[in-house]
Amino acid sequence: MKMKKYVLDLEVVSNEVLSNIHALIKLRATDPLPEMYPGQFVEVRVEDSPSTFLRRPISVNFVDHRKNQLWLLIAAIGEGTRHLIRLRAGDRLNCLLPLGNGFTLPESPGVKMLLVGGGVGVAPLLYMGSEIKKKGGEPVFLLGARSKEGLLEMDLFKQFGRVYITTEDGSVGEKGFVTQHTVLNEERFDRIATCGPKPMMMSVARYAERAGIECEASLENNMACGIGACLCCVEKTIDGNIRVCQEGPVLNTRKLLWLH
Repeated sequence: MKMKKYVLDLEVVSNEVLSNIHALIKLRATDPLPEMYPGQFVEVRVEDSPSTFLRRPISVNFVDHRKNQLWLLIAAIGEGTRHLIRLRAGDRLNCLLPLGNGFTLPESPGVKMLLVGGGVGVAPLLYMGSEIKKKGGEPVFLLGARSKEGLLEMDLFKQFGRVYITTEDGSVGEKGFVTQHTVLNEERFDRIATCGPKPMMMSVARYAERAGIECEASLENNMACGIGACLCCVEKTIDGNIRVCQEGPVLNTRKLLWLH
């Protein structure tokens, strides 16, 4: 997916606290935002953080072209991201975008796609669900977390399709992991897309392989540069080593070594 890259200073419109470590940052551009696809990501520069030297890769959570806004769902798991969730309306955030290859969108209406996410890995699935619906497909979301506090943007997901939930402690939805949800035994899906912790995605890939369903996963390898220069994000595949930031982050799970 060869696309022109842009370095943009985007204005923070709002920063909504979703949990003790999660925030939804909405950014606005002066000029029309470039085209972006679900599953792509941006590299953001962290200002005024002495220990943060490299940009941070963040999935595209949603693109609102009507308002010319880019949404980023942030999990504060390090110094850089902890700094980002403290941004305020009116601040500027320097972004390199769009980066990587996104999920494969349905080419015809009527396709029923299962979108499986865990934790902050749900981020790219919101935009994916909206684009599937635009194309006349049916997105079905299967979202997991350790507890109800870890479930993010549930009301937004429900705007685009049915939402099924698992929590490890049983506080919301079915107790257990996403691959244990009863919907997997009750319905047939045309394709699957997944993003989240690697063990979860591996389980989803194995389920898809047993069911004979095409599956794509968005990998979360460390991506320091985002343009394929630093080789920090290399992943072994059946075709050899690939750079996740260039050939990914979305890959067909049959190309990964998870199933071999």
